[in-house]
Amino acid sequence: MAGPVPNLAIRQVREVEFQMSRGEFAAEVNRRALELGERGVGCITRTVATWEEGTVGCPRPVYRRVLSAMTGRTMAQLGFQPPLSRTRPGPPIVASGDHEAGGEGQVERRRLLVGAGTLTAAAGLGIALPDLGSTDSGPGRLGVRHVKVVGTTTADLYAHDQDHGSAALRRDAAAALATAYSWIQQGSYSPATGRQLQSATGHLAVAAGWLCLDSGLHGDARSLYTEALAAARMADDAGLEAHAFACMSLLAHASGRPREAVSAAQVAQSVAAPLGSPRWLSLLAMREARGWALQGDQALTDKAVVRAHDLYGQGPGDGDPDWLAFFSPAELAGLESLCRADLGQHDRAAAGAESAVLLSGTGFTRNRALYTADIAVHQAVRDRPEPEAAAEAATRALAYLPEVRSGRLVRALGDVASALQRHRRVPAVSTWFNAYDHATTAL
Repeated sequence: MAGPVPNLAIRQVREVEFQMSRGEFAAEVNRRALELGERGVGCITRTVATWEEGTVGCPRPVYRRVLSAMTGRTMAQLGFQPPLSRTRPGPPIVASGDHEAGGEGQVERRRLLVGAGTLTAAAGLGIALPDLGSTDSGPGRLGVRHVKVVGTTTADLYAHDQDHGSAALRRDAAAALATAYSWIQQGSYSPATGRQLQSATGHLAVAAGWLCLDSGLHGDARSLYTEALAAARMADDAGLEAHAFACMSLLAHASGRPREAVSAAQVAQSVAAPLGSPRWLSLLAMREARGWALQGDQALTDKAVVRAHDLYGQGPGDGDPDWLAFFSPAELAGLESLCRADLGQHDRAAAGAESAVLLSGTGFTRNRALYTADIAVHQAVRDRPEPEAAAEAATRALAYLPEVRSGRLVRALGDVASALQRHRRVPAVSTWFNAYDHATTAL
């Protein structure tokens, strides 16, 4: 089954004409709806995402009116498909915010509008919420199996990301998340199932946020992490809350906000402390260390790094979440190398990145590619540069393309090119630049 086609027209209008993030565009839709006297509008970031990703072929009439008034364009000019015939309604995936939720005790919502065999299947690697054996009237009452398939979808996203990177997965994640939100808003389920479904969907939002962060889409990642925090509060899920704060720390570091990175990591540690997972606390300590390193505070960086190693040495715990499987000794070494790089300690950073690659073995392909690129950068910029060694590592990093389609890998290779520029007359470096230019032109 063919997946949804991205709507590049509406995205170009948002990014080029309005120069807004998805969240800002959603807020503008709501503001304009109020001016026009339109009701039933609750546009959020996820709504805009479903338009741009193509999981909603054409918005509801109220949105069509508002968008036309905002942009001065028809739906066709905005890249949307003609409205579906009323005699044979199709299976739209409804975005979060399109319908109100209510009810007490047993939660009763509208049945899903997803027909048999039509649950989301995007055009990335084919990861989707699967067909649940529904009928034309919808899948019926939601239960444990729905919660499980959301969790399985999240695990599949992480597994494919570790091997292939995020580029092919963002549409899959967005489509699956839109389906999960439609289940929450329109399904019929008990309060207990509702909490479990909120929690599972929150973890899916974290995964989708990570894919956006890996692709450099920081605004979208922040929105998704905020959605995950809201789900954690509604589901009373401390693990999800800690995970979301941990990811917000990583996002803050990537966005150049080191104080926020430290604060978010410290909040995550406070939330995760009672959960019985020293390994998780070790990762969070390393998140804090990266924030301190970006501030240039070596003493506090070292203190957090030592705490991370001590906690990791306590071994696995009963409270270790499944997604923490990526946090191996290789990743611990790699994260410390990133701290050393932020502190300008490039010799130590290079040694740490080399350890991370050696300890990775054959798993976690994307991370091995990134740490290999780090080796090249550090070899090129260390106090006594070694351009031949840098070129050798850069060649190994480049070989991961196009198997790994990660925005971070592309940016890392760009960093390698910048670091090697002053060594371009070295034959091995010149040869690498020829290969790099050819490989990146094909992307």
